[in-house]
Amino acid sequence: MAEEQQATPAEEVEAASKALKEAADRAAESSESLAEASEQAKGLIDQIVAVAGGGPSDFIYLFAIFLLAIFVGYYVVWSVTPALHTPLMSVTNAISSVVIVGALIAVGADLAGSAAGLWPKLFGMLAVALASVNIFGGFMVTQRMLEMYKKKER
Repeated sequence: MAEEQQATPAEEVEAASKALKEAADRAAESSESLAEASEQAKGLIDQIVAVAGGGPSDFIYLFAIFLLAIFVGYYVVWSVTPALHTPLMSVTNAISSVVIVGALIAVGADLAGSAAGLWPKLFGMLAVALASVNIFGGFMVTQRMLEMYKKKER
């Protein structure tokens, strides 16, 4: 077996210094290539935006938010425990009452002079009808649930 020679502390420091310098050089090269890739990506994004006409339209943007709200609402409502149903219905009734106020404003607004005067009134009437059903049904469900907790008379 050949005898292994141990390096002196000065040689170890020199080897560590050399390894550190090589690592710094590789990091500098990596940084330069990352900056170059970033510039290329920025140019590509600018080209895509130019071809797409400045990004998505307002309709697509708002429609995407609407779809996300549907999914979030679905998972929030179905994860409510039965014990919280009555307070949740009370909050829903309060929200529906705010919707009715806005719908009544839309119905009562004098928009006949505008080109779209009929549509806000029709949608306002539809909103009043649907929110009224929601409020009435919410109070009925809340009343039935509260009846479940009352003591029965014998």
